[in-house]
Parts: sequence; structure tokens; C-alpha cells
Amino acid sequence: MFDAHLRVDDTGMSAGELANAMRSSDALVSTITDRIGREVLTASPKGARIIAQFGAGTNNIDLEVAREAGIVVTNTPGVLAEDTADLTIALILMATRRLSEGERELRAGKWTGWRPTHMLGARVRGTTLGIVGFGAIGRAVAQRAHHGLGMRVIYFNRSPISDSDRASSAAEPRESLTAVLRESDVVSLHVPATAETRHLIDATALRTMKRSAVLINTARGDVVNEPALVAALRDGVIAAAGLDVYEREPAVHPGLLALGNVALLPHLGSATVETRVAMGMKVVENLEAYFAGTELPNRVV
Repeated sequence: MFDAHLRVDDTGMSAGELANAMRSSDALVSTITDRIGREVLTASPKGARIIAQFGAGTNNIDLEVAREAGIVVTNTPGVLAEDTADLTIALILMATRRLSEGERELRAGKWTGWRPTHMLGARVRGTTLGIVGFGAIGRAVAQRAHHGLGMRVIYFNRSPISDSDRASSAAEPRESLTAVLRESDVVSLHVPATAETRHLIDATALRTMKRSAVLINTARGDVVNEPALVAALRDGVIAAAGLDVYEREPAVHPGLLALGNVALLPHLGSATVETRVAMGMKVVENLEAYFAGTELPNRVV
């Protein structure tokens, strides 16, 4: 089908490697760790004219420059929601029940046996989950939390949500982010990375949350101001956090690594065989449509 030049490992490419790929190929398949800016996008006016992103997010690509250069960008939406929602629920339980702390204690040989007050966590049943961003992933989390964990669900979303989408989890809308932060026992973030959502959760937002609250982020790292989160966790502004994404991946703020009240995962939200195969098939579908001159299933630019 395609004469493909494959990278041997699955690490991100440098700007120079990406520019060479753009010059020598008709299409580039990128991942969210490939930083594709002006240098890459303007490498050659006769090279690749389509970037087929292996991932739903495209904040690693300068879309405005791509548009100016006449380069098509596609992504792979619609196949990540279920597995990312599963992982979000896992992080909720890890953070509220202190599971990461418990495993570390056990592996370090420091567990001295069952004790009545040992490593007490918090029950989630009957508590309020606040979801920020009620798209496909947010809705899938809401269904699991409500029907599986017995949580009450509230949410904030910038655009209206249909009655049917709300009804599947009995989710209740709130008119502002502040309202969700104030009312929730657990806050779960599911917004895209944009200029508007950068540091959406900052020191002010964290102070708005309950002192007993837990913050979960499986969206994008720069939605949260990491130094502010470190300070909030250290000083007891909020109780705990569970993170799968980071502001400067793969670097993780050293303050987060030093804290016991945060569960940390290495961006595993969509990391199942089934989802990654489905993402790859969407890449192929976008490329086939482009070279056939037909409508692209998942065009971003």
C-alpha cells in the first residue's frame, strides 16, 4: 500500500529528523511527542503535504504554520475514550485509597502488618465527582463513576450537552469551573490543550477546591500549573492528586516525585493493544483518503 520508512524505536524524533522526513516523504506519521514547528513545516515546499498524527491531540503541531504552508493535518479521535476512562477511574482509586503509597511501603520492606489506623484513605461511594470537560472521555468517566462507584456526578462544559448524554450518568451541569471546584470531592480534567486551557488549574483554582479534595488529570499536562499543584499538595490545600500527564513530558516536576500524596503514571491513558491498533488504522484511513483524493475522515487542518 505504502513504501514506508519506519523508525526502529518508538521515541520521538528531533526537529532535524522530522525536517528530513518531511523533505524525503510524501506523508509524515507523527506522534504527540514529535514537536512540529515552523522549522519542520517549512523544510521543503515539495515534500510531505500531509501529517497524519497518531493521537487525538495535536498541540505538538503548530497548526497555524501548517495551514499557511498548505499542509494537511489529521488525527485519530473517537477510539481513546473507553480505555482513558478506565485509567481515570484507576487513578481516582489510587489517590483516594492511597494505593501507590501502600505499594511503595510494601516494596521498601516497611510494612509492619495490619493496624487499625494504618494508611487510611477516603471512601468514594456517595461523594461528588466533578468533571471538567464533558466530551467522550468525560462522559465515559461519568458513567463508570456513577454506575460503578456510586458517585454523584457534576460537570462543567463550555458548550451545551444533550439530555441523553447527561442522562447516562445522571450528571448535573454547573455554570462555571468555580462551581465544580467548590462542590466536588474529586475533580477530573478532560479538556484539550489550548491557549485557553493552559494552567486552567492554577493556585487560585486549587484554593477553591475542598481541603479534602483530590485532583485527577488524564487530559494534558499543561492544563495544570505544576509548581502550584506541588505547593497545594505539600501545604494541604488539597488532599491528593492522580496524574497521567505532565507539563514538560517526559520530565516530571521533582516536587511531585518527592510527595507521597500523589499517584503518578507515565501517560498510559490509551495504552492498550486494542486502542493503539485502532489508532493506527485511523492513520491508515486518513492517508488512504488523502492519496485517493476523497474526504478525509479526521481532518484537523
